Amino acid sequence: MRVKKQKRHRKIVRFYTACFGFRQPYKVICDGTFVYHLIANQITPADNALATTLAASVKLFTTKCVIDELKGLGESHSEALQAAHKLTIARCEHERKKSADACIMDVIGEKNPEHFFVATQDVDLRKKLQEIPGVPLIFGLRNALFLEQPSTFQRQFVKASEEGRSRMAQSEYKMLKKRAKDILETKEIRDSSHEDEDVGDQNLELQTIKKSDNARKQMGVKDKPQFKRKRAKGPNPLSCKKKKSHENPSMVSGKESKDGDNYVRSRNRTRKRSHKGKNLVETGS
Repeated sequence: MRVKKQKRHRKIVRFYTACFGFRQPYKVICDGTFVYHLIANQITPADNALATTLAASVKLFTTKCVIDELKGLGESHSEALQAAHKLTIARCEHERKKSADACIMDVIGEKNPEHFFVATQDVDLRKKLQEIPGVPLIFGLRNALFLEQPSTFQRQFVKASEEGRSRMAQSEYKMLKKRAKDILETKEIRDSSHEDEDVGDQNLELQTIKKSDNARKQMGVKDKPQFKRKRAKGPNPLSCKKKKSHENPSMVSGKESKDGDNYVRSRNRTRKRSHKGKNLVETGS
């Protein structure tokens, strides 16, 4: 049973942290009825009991109007009055004194900007706070503390706010349209300026070309062709074979060649062969 209650409380706390931005340490504002319930059922220390209920660190608050109300209840609530004095006093902006429930309603306001958990035993006060978005409620039952489930109004408020975030508001649509128009205008101005610059650059190039042509004509310099025509070339002499002479070398060797005044006679060399091997064969036979 205790495990189920802890899971349920953790789920409720996640709902308020995700949808309304509650952060640790959680601030809990207590009225006189809740303080009296803690003293009567000996749920002490109160901050530890509430920390286990919310599974996080807490900071306890009360108001001056709650303390004044406990003072008016007499000696029966003297212990509750002493315990309330130990809590942090939340600032209430009303000048005149109000009842405890009216003071807490004033502190919570329309949307609970301070993100208070309200701990009270007053059933009427809890019903009023259920109609305000983002107000988690804590109450005691004997010696146990419980975190109340979010009301249907709070769940519908969260659903409506999520749908509103998914859609674009009219003011946002107008702002987006105006920004898109400004971007298009600046782009057109930039493109026109770039076109003017390109035209100016082309005019400058034409003027410089004309000036250079006039200067060449005055100086009598002819323009050289940018590309030379390729002409047919002869064969590579290194790749060609040498011409062979058709004269008979044997006839040329027997002739006399004349070099100036000297006569040179060319003759063929004959190779002398040795007959030693032949003689040895004859003698052996």
